[in-house]
Amino acid sequence: MTNPVYVAIDTTEAARAISLAERLKGQVGGFKLGLEYFTANGPAGMEAVSGLGMPLFVDLKLHDIPNTVAAAMKGVVRLGAAITTIHASGGGAMIRAAVDAANDEAARLGMVPPAVVAVTVLTSLDQAGAEQVGFDRPVLDQVKRLAALAQESGAAGIVCSPLEVEAVRALCGPDFKLVIPGIRPAWSEAGDQKRFLTPAEARAKGADVLVIGRPITGAADPAEAAGRIKAELGL
Repeated sequence: MTNPVYVAIDTTEAARAISLAERLKGQVGGFKLGLEYFTANGPAGMEAVSGLGMPLFVDLKLHDIPNTVAAAMKGVVRLGAAITTIHASGGGAMIRAAVDAANDEAARLGMVPPAVVAVTVLTSLDQAGAEQVGFDRPVLDQVKRLAALAQESGAAGIVCSPLEVEAVRALCGPDFKLVIPGIRPAWSEAGDQKRFLTPAEARAKGADVLVIGRPITGAADPAEAAGRIKAELGL
């Protein structure tokens, strides 16, 4: 089984990101770099990490009008992303534009297109927080609604909390990629995640990609922490 863990390297410092990536290579399935890193270091910073030869998850959560997202997605493809994110709440036309742009640009460059996955409801939001931003239904219902929209619009999968994996898998079938943040090993602190499970629990429920940050990157020995998670997953 391929290692499903993408370590979230949440830093603005390129030297720290590269150091962590070098130490974790072989203990995780790939590296996730997001907005804070990209805005500080740009494409060159991304390429410095992808150059280590591991899959790269470019987590920019694009959300804008379809033409703007499509143009931005072409740049994401050029970074060599294996996975990238948009917001499902941008609507069907935006999702389709992102997927089409990723496929077209990858074909033009002779590259493999990234899996475009759509963020449903952020794992930092509980029910009260979701209601604050206008979701007038249970979080699970909102996630399922956005998952169906993403699938209909051509996305490869979604991002959701581990608590929604079973319901989305039943709704969208076995080939829809489920990318799961909010993963916390039993021996780590929950932090700001409100909806989480352990890595083994999430995999057992059908998660495809496990995004894990501080339990690994904040550990005294990140490689040891990643190895511990790897062992817990039976890898």
